[in-house]
Amino acid sequence: MDHLLNDVEVRVLGSLIEKEITTPDYYPLSLNALTNACNQSSNRSPVVRFDESTVAEAADSLREKRLVRLVDRGDSRVTKYRHVMGETLSLDARQIAAMCVLMLRGPQTVGEIRTRSNRVHDFSSLEEVETVLNLLIALEPFPLAVRLLRQTGQKEVRYAHLLSGPSVEVASDVQAGVDRVAKLEETTERLREDVENLKKQFEQFRKQFES
Repeated sequence: MDHLLNDVEVRVLGSLIEKEITTPDYYPLSLNALTNACNQSSNRSPVVRFDESTVAEAADSLREKRLVRLVDRGDSRVTKYRHVMGETLSLDARQIAAMCVLMLRGPQTVGEIRTRSNRVHDFSSLEEVETVLNLLIALEPFPLAVRLLRQTGQKEVRYAHLLSGPSVEVASDVQAGVDRVAKLEETTERLREDVENLKKQFEQFRKQFES
């Protein structure tokens, strides 16, 4: 993927992914159906209110990024859209399902991803979800997901997509990680100095007995 997505594009793409599986009889989606899918209140965070022109603009941008295609059917004058995220980014059904949840619901735990993706893909276990997330994190040349640092009071780590680049939360987690590494390096350096001082003291102590 050559360009990052904005929030509207993420919602449009995520909605197309979801509706391909959950409402196959109505897929590909017309602009009206796609707008309704973006604006629905269930399984969405945040809930939004896009108009059709906003959705159409995002869909056209996604076409340029080779993530969405127009469907031309001779029996209908209505423009319809379908996603090709799997083809363009070489993702399998499990990876698409995990990304779909992150795109429509924001950062999620492994358990939340498993539960909330069951309409798109039925993960057999939490371990399978973790395996898929690790694949998304390790993708080259650009990772599509990131593991967030566990926040105070949270029992489990959460994961986020990177289609829009690092969010404020992701960026703060990265900075927190950098700070932790800096503190560890500082502590390590102090310990190294202490060890060197102990060595010198031991040598001085040993020389007293040799003389």
